[in-house]
Formats: sequence, C-alpha cells, structure tokens
Amino acid sequence: MSNSAEPILLKTQTHFREIVYPHRVVRATEIDGRFSLARALRCACIFISITVGVASFTHLAAQEVTSAAPPAENDTDSYPDAQPIAAKDEGALVHIDSDTQTYKGNVAVLDGHVVLTTGDHTLQADHIEYDNTTGEVSLTGNLLVSGGENDEIIHASHGTVNVQTQVGRFFDVTGSVGLRQKPATGAAVVGQRSVYTNGNPFLFSGRMVEKSGPQEYHIYGGTVTSCRLPRPDWLLSASAFSLDGEKARATNSIFRLRNIPVLWLPYVTHPIEANARQAGVLIPVLGDSSSKGLTVGEQVYWPINRSTDMTVGTIYYSARGWEQNASFRFHGLGDDQTHARYSGLQDHGYTPVGGVYTNQSGQDVTFSARRDFLSDTTQPMDTESIGTQTRAAADVEYLSSFLYREAFSTNFNQAVSSDVVSTVYGTHDWNGMALSLEADRYQGEKRVGTPALPEQQVHIFHAPAIEFTTVDHELGSTGLEWNVDSSVAMLKRIQPNFVTGGMTERVDVRPELAYPLGGGGWRIRPSLATRETLYSRSRLPAVPGVAEVESLASLNRADVEVQLDLRPPVLERTFDSGFVKRLFRHDVKHTFEPELIYRFVNGIDNFSQVLRFDSLDVASNTNELEYGAIQRLFLRRVGTNTCHAPGSQADALEILGGGDNDAVEYPGQSSTRTDDAQPVCGNREWISWRVAQKYFFDPNFGGAVVNGRRNILTTTLDFSAIAFLTEPRNISPLVSRLRVRTSEKTDVEWDFDYDTGAKKFTANNIYADVHQGNVVTGVSYARLNAPGRSYVAGVASSVADFSQMQVKLGFVRPNLAGFSAAANAGIDLDLGTVQYGAIQTSYNWNCCGISVEYRKYELGSARNENVYRFNFTLANIGSAGNIRHSDQVF
Repeated sequence: MSNSAEPILLKTQTHFREIVYPHRVVRATEIDGRFSLARALRCACIFISITVGVASFTHLAAQEVTSAAPPAENDTDSYPDAQPIAAKDEGALVHIDSDTQTYKGNVAVLDGHVVLTTGDHTLQADHIEYDNTTGEVSLTGNLLVSGGENDEIIHASHGTVNVQTQVGRFFDVTGSVGLRQKPATGAAVVGQRSVYTNGNPFLFSGRMVEKSGPQEYHIYGGTVTSCRLPRPDWLLSASAFSLDGEKARATNSIFRLRNIPVLWLPYVTHPIEANARQAGVLIPVLGDSSSKGLTVGEQVYWPINRSTDMTVGTIYYSARGWEQNASFRFHGLGDDQTHARYSGLQDHGYTPVGGVYTNQSGQDVTFSARRDFLSDTTQPMDTESIGTQTRAAADVEYLSSFLYREAFSTNFNQAVSSDVVSTVYGTHDWNGMALSLEADRYQGEKRVGTPALPEQQVHIFHAPAIEFTTVDHELGSTGLEWNVDSSVAMLKRIQPNFVTGGMTERVDVRPELAYPLGGGGWRIRPSLATRETLYSRSRLPAVPGVAEVESLASLNRADVEVQLDLRPPVLERTFDSGFVKRLFRHDVKHTFEPELIYRFVNGIDNFSQVLRFDSLDVASNTNELEYGAIQRLFLRRVGTNTCHAPGSQADALEILGGGDNDAVEYPGQSSTRTDDAQPVCGNREWISWRVAQKYFFDPNFGGAVVNGRRNILTTTLDFSAIAFLTEPRNISPLVSRLRVRTSEKTDVEWDFDYDTGAKKFTANNIYADVHQGNVVTGVSYARLNAPGRSYVAGVASSVADFSQMQVKLGFVRPNLAGFSAAANAGIDLDLGTVQYGAIQTSYNWNCCGISVEYRKYELGSARNENVYRFNFTLANIGSAGNIRHSDQVF
C-alpha cells in the first residue's frame, strides 16, 4: 500500500472518519461495532480500489522509492540517499477529521474539532465547509492555519481558502512565520509553548490577510514584530504589508516602542526565509567623544551569496574628519574561511590645549584566510603514519601608523600594542614530518611618535622561508630516536640607522639523535645534536656608541649540542582518611615531580658577527643545569565517579594514576610513545606549583654577553620571557608559577621571576577571577622591573619599570530580561592614573534592550579621551548604536 494513502478507520457509534482524495470522497458509514462478513468484503473492495486508484496518479510516481539498500561497492565512493520529491499542493490528498459531518452534494459540512490536512498545511476550526470539487474551504470559529516551508501560522475569526490554488482571505488575524507550536489535538491551541524555528521569526496581526499564493500574503490594517504577541515590546504598523517566501515589505510604516510612536519609515523590509540575509542600509551609528566630537556613521550590507558577505561604510568625526571602513567574510566547508577588514582616517588634525598641532591619519588593513586541501586519517593511529594534511593559511596586517591605532582603536590591548606580525604559509604534513613554505613580516614600534620626535619602527622580513621538521622517529630496532629541524630563508632587516643590503640568505640544519631510557619510574633521555648555519652576509663586531655595520662577507656558524633530560620517579601520597578528607570532603592526592636538564652547547665563536632576524640568530655557547619541581594537589570525589581515558578530559600534565607505571605526559614528548596508564576516575587538579632555576657553569656564554646592556640569548628566552642578562652571571632568576582552582567558578594565579642576585622581583603578576551566579569579579596586578630598551616621554631608558592593576566587577544577565551592569579599569600605579576604564549598563525587555556606556582612555599625548556610547537592540533584527559586540564589557 502506498504511504500516501491511509485505510478507512472504523469506529463505533457517532464518531466519523473520512479520507478525501482529489475529486472523490469515500464516506465512512456509521458502524454499530458488530462483525459482518458483507461489510468486511465491502471494506476490502474499497481498500483495493483505493490502493489501485492512488497508484494511478502520476504525481505520486516520484515518491515510489525502493527501500532496498544499494549493493556494496569495492571503492570508497559515497552516494547520497534517495529523497522523495514532494508533490505539488495542487491536487494533493485531503484528510478530514471531525466530530460530525453532513453532505450537501459535493460539499462536506464539518463540525466539532475539525482538522483538515492537505499537503504540508493543516486547517483547523469549529466549523468547516469543504467543496471537494472546487477545493473551496470556508472556516468559522477558532480558525487556525499552520504549516508550510517557513512554519506559517494564522489565527483568525473566520476565512476562506482554496486548497487547490492556495488563495484565500482571513479576518481578524494574528499569525507568525518561523514560529512553531507543539502539535495540537483539534482546534484548541491556547497555552501551548511556541519555539522559534529560524533566525528570522516574524509575527503579525491584521484586520484582513489575503493569501495570493503558496507563500504570498498581503496584510491590511496590521502590524508586524519579532516579539511575542499580544503585548510586543516593539512593532511596525502600516496600512498594508506584503509577504513572499523570502521577505516582508511595507511603505509608510510607523515604528512603535512600548506602544509609543517613535519613527516613521518610508520603506522597510524584513527577511522571512530561515537563515536568509538581505542587502540594505544598516541602522546609523551615533556617538560622542571629547577628542573626536560628534560621531555619525553609516554602513551598507551586501550578502554576496550564502557563504560570503561584505559591509562598507564611513564614520564622520566632527572634530577630526572622515574614516572609511569595510569588511569581507567568507566561510566555506570545514575550516575554510576568509576575513578581511579595512579602516582609514583622513585626519584634519587638532591642537590640544597648551600643545602643538597633531595629525593622526592612518590606515589599518587585516586579512586572514585558511584552506585545507587534503586530509587522510585512514591510517591506524598506532603506526608511524598519523595522517596526511595539506593546508594554506594567512594572517596579514598592514598598519601605516601606530599612532593612528593608538588614537582610534576601540580595543585597549590593541591600542597599546607595539607589534604587528604578518604571516602567509603553506604546509604539508605526513608521517610525523612537515614541509612548509612561508613568508612573514614583523613591524615593531621602537619609539612612540611625539610632536617633538618622529615615530621609529623596526621591520624584519622572511621572504620567503622553507622549513622541514620532524617529530621523533624510531631508528629501526636500535632504540634510538631521530628528528630534524631545517630551514632555508631569505631575510631582511630595516631599522633606524641600519638597513641590510638586499636579501640575506640563511641555511640552517639541526639533526638530533636521542636514546630514551626508563625503568622503575625513572626516565632518562640523553641526546646529541649538531647545528650548522650558513649566512650570505654578516656584520662587523659591535662597537659601543656606533651603529651596526653590515659586512658582505659570508658566515658559517656550527655547534655541537649535548643534552641530558632526567626525570626521577613521581613522589605521591593520597589522603583518603583522617583530618584532610574531612576538611575537603574529597580524597586528596599530593604529587611531587622533580626535573633535571643538563645542556652543553659549544662551537659558536662568532656570536657578535651574526645578523639578527629571529631567535635562531641568538644561539650561543652554554654549559648549564636547569633544576626544578612541580607540585600538584588533586581532588577526587568520594563515591561513584565517571572514568575517562588517560589524558582525555584532563589537564595536559595530569597524573595518570592507578598502577605501578604512573606516567606524566610532558609537552614535546615523542608522539609515538604510549603510556601504560590506567583510566582516571574523577580526579581534578586543584593546585599546581612549578619552581625552576638555571645554573650557568659558563657565565660569559662563550663571550656572547656584553656588560652594561640587555643580552637576549636562546637559552634565556627558552627559560623566561623576561630579560635578565646585563653582565656575566652564574644563576638565573627563580621562576615560580602557582595556580589554584578551588572550583569551576574560581581561578587564582601567581607568577613571578625573582632575581636572587639583585634581590628583587623582575616580574610579579597576580590574577584572581570569580564567577558566582550572575556576579563576575576579578583583579590582576602586574609589576615589571627588568632590563629593556624603552622610551618614556621620548627619553630612552635602559630599564622597563612599571606597576599596573586591572579590576572588573559586574552583575550580568546579557540574555535575560532585566538589569545588567559591569565596569572594568586599568590603573597605572606609578602615575596614579586610570589608563583605561569602562562602565556599561543595560536593560532588556522581552525582545529588545538598551545599553549605555562610558569609556575613558588616557594614553599620554596620543590619546586623552572620554567616550559616550549606546546601543538599542531589537531581537532578531539588529542594533542601533556604536557598542560593538567585541568591545562589550559583558
């Protein structure tokens, strides 16, 4: 039997069922409940005739799809599943369900919980008259029409519709598009919960609604909104609206907020189709600034296709000039994507009180893209072949002036950043090896521009570079592991008073052999490596007070590297009884992980002749011992806990307890090594504390250290980001990293570098963050007192010395009705000033909200600004104002 037809349902006494087919009605007679052979035979004949009749309709031929699975193929090609083609509504089957029914010729008169279903539409009412010849349907009392591709729903007092032509009229209407209700029995739908089914819900009301096609409606004397009826927060009222399957349109409409007329709109449109976007002019941007004046902006949006869109606009600052902006977005399959943004200002300049004329014009262009070409993960993961992948990516930025970004960026961290890095690369990975082709450009601010001194920048180029790297691979059955790092690059450096001539070629190769050993909980990894680097150019030895001088002579740098990585057994103890367990209501596990690393590098006797382009060029001789330890406290709830596999759902350094072969997964460890670890059951890291220090047996690093200035070496960069070498020394600062996570809602972290020789903190950072319900609070303190080239008010300084604090506090309910507020601030403790501060409050109603914000920037002579901004948001429509989502405090 065809799925499109249903058997006649026989019921006792007074309830009637009938199935109506195009141009034919098969009526069910009243049954008294007793079995009759004649009636059964008659029903069988009717059933057979129905089945044969339905099968003869040509519009059902497309639905005759076999349920048999396709035969198996030897290749890996996949085929889409067959999908039935929906029949047109015209001439579709009609199914009727009602309490009572009578017939006047071809007209069925139906009363009591009448439900008439045709195609993908359902008609419900207290009283329906249906002409099965013409398809005309007259509905009266509690009228409800629902269904369609966009989930249309119409409530009305009465109306008429033709189920064949889908043309009709409805009166005293409320309805929606993109709003689905739970299935109802009969016509009673009051009190049911409604759910949005797409991103463009559309609710309307009208004196009369005329249906002129399958998805075409005309609303007369009505309103539209995206808020829930009958008391919407906002609505548009007009004498006439027109709707098709894609959008709604109106002319001479009035926008009402909380039933108060606010704005007259000569023409307005709204998308209806699920996930639809439309081109148009966006809501204007308005604002006010103490240094830029009144701000007025406008943008035009263009959805190029379903995967691509573009926005172009301009902003006028009454005190500064015009700014242009544009953005482009593309999202393809998987992680394929492209994003581009442009902003530029034609500043007519300003003169601060008591200052000099300043022009802050500039342009900022960013481009990022990614494309994955190939991915092969069919190989077993326990073999050396761990998949093949080819990828191209770009992250490029061009900034014409740091002063422009500092003065006009709405993001504080971006405004004070002094670096711009652009990278374009393509990489191919296979069997634990990677071949990459890349080009990058570094742009760094060496001195901030002032009215008295020009801005100074450093530019470094890799154009291009080819790299070949591998992870550790086993060398046959010898127990040895090998890896290689190598690169070929074309390099250039530009800075004040020094420019490399042409491009400098560099070839670097570093093979390594290692023999990892282990037993009894001990792990030892001795390794031997050699590095050789060839440069097509070099530099003359530096002379204090004299600018660097490039030499056309080539340079060969070679070294031998020996390393011994020693990891003793992890010491641990579990407190599963007594005072500790009663205090924390958990089992507490304490672990102590000591570590020792010895390094010896020798052969670099020309350190001062190497041109500087990146960290590869600051390699030096060293003879050092790094020692440290990591302590951890884990909590384990008492009772039944869900277990997970070692390393999954856990921190990278989680102890994998449960057996004699406990193991710790360390970054950089061979990807082919497997741990004999038992599953982890309910452990959570509570406290981790790492302390480490280095002892240098060669305090001069083979003659690389220059007295009285900051020295940057590979071995110091690998240990700490804070410079500490200004003279020969044997002991590095003590590095401490402490993190406490008492719960999922609280984080506390304290990181410091303590110089035991100078007896001072060169870096000291404390951070605490608490989320409790709707309350968010946090505080951070940062102290830096380390060697560094910096400029303060245009004066060079050999020490970077500052103290800063950031605070935040908020009561946030961004997606709920009601009040929210938050504030944050960045404070310069040395000057006692607020570098940055923001206060934002918002109030949300059912489907609209308003936000008001005050921001303050105090960044020296470049920017001293007070900004007032606001946003008014209509749910599922858009926002008017100038508070960007990325700049919101909460």
